[in-house]
Amino acid sequence: MQQRKTVIRRRENLEGYLFIMPFIIGFLLFTAVPICVSFYLSFTKYDILSSPRWTGLSNYIKMFTSDRVFWTCFKVTLFYAFVSVPLKLFMSLMVAMLLMKPKLENGIFRAIYYIPSILGGSIAIAVVWCRLFATDGAINNILGTLGLPDDISWLSRTDTAIWTLIVLAIWQFGSSMLIFTSGLQQIPTELYEAARVDGAGKIVQFFRITLPMLTPVIFFNLVQQLINGFMAFTSSYVITGGAPLNSTLFYSVYLYQQAFQFSKMGYASAMAWFMLFVVALMTILLFKSSDRWVFYETK
Repeated sequence: MQQRKTVIRRRENLEGYLFIMPFIIGFLLFTAVPICVSFYLSFTKYDILSSPRWTGLSNYIKMFTSDRVFWTCFKVTLFYAFVSVPLKLFMSLMVAMLLMKPKLENGIFRAIYYIPSILGGSIAIAVVWCRLFATDGAINNILGTLGLPDDISWLSRTDTAIWTLIVLAIWQFGSSMLIFTSGLQQIPTELYEAARVDGAGKIVQFFRITLPMLTPVIFFNLVQQLINGFMAFTSSYVITGGAPLNSTLFYSVYLYQQAFQFSKMGYASAMAWFMLFVVALMTILLFKSSDRWVFYETK
């Protein structure tokens, strides 16, 4: 009997491995192996056409000491991520709370508000956004009808170009909004009823009940959106191309240029590993700080 159970268990394990084998093969071929190869290439000079030539730490030394554009695009990406992510989370939370009202608590409204997140990362939306903020675009036309200056070159000025990309990122709040909506639905209504009985207003309820109960959801959205912020590519590449004066040159765009325009695969691999280190460091810091501001029901 025991032997038969062992045979059945082995057969079930084999069937399980067969079912997940496509994922394992895909992960090894398209994720694990490329990661290992890129780590090796980061220590080489490689232009695709010739064999990699080992150069040690030269790519990293060049990156940190002599490439001014590298530090420029890194600062631009930091600014973009640290500004757009909080604003995006704030917008998504406000919309989620609005959709919790009885008249708007409908799947149709949630689907409508989620559409920007589906379309926002596409090339088509980037082109539309470029036209909206053109000198003769809709934004300036609206400002003209309001009696405000209508000849602003949004995409040609260093002080405004990056903000057009930030506004586009904020507009793509749909995924975070759905997660916030799910979190709001998990908050017990008894807490709000007790607060109203005690005389607490809407603002007090928000800061004393809603925000503390939502901190796990806020933490999840913060980590996810911060990683996405560092990986942003399409808006910078299509709308501005990094102009003017590299004020909108995202890290991923500069990495792409080094790899596929200048054929510096080794240098691009070193840049990729540095960004991986930065994202990992940011994530670790967020997890380390979560004990101080994230509250779970089990605590």
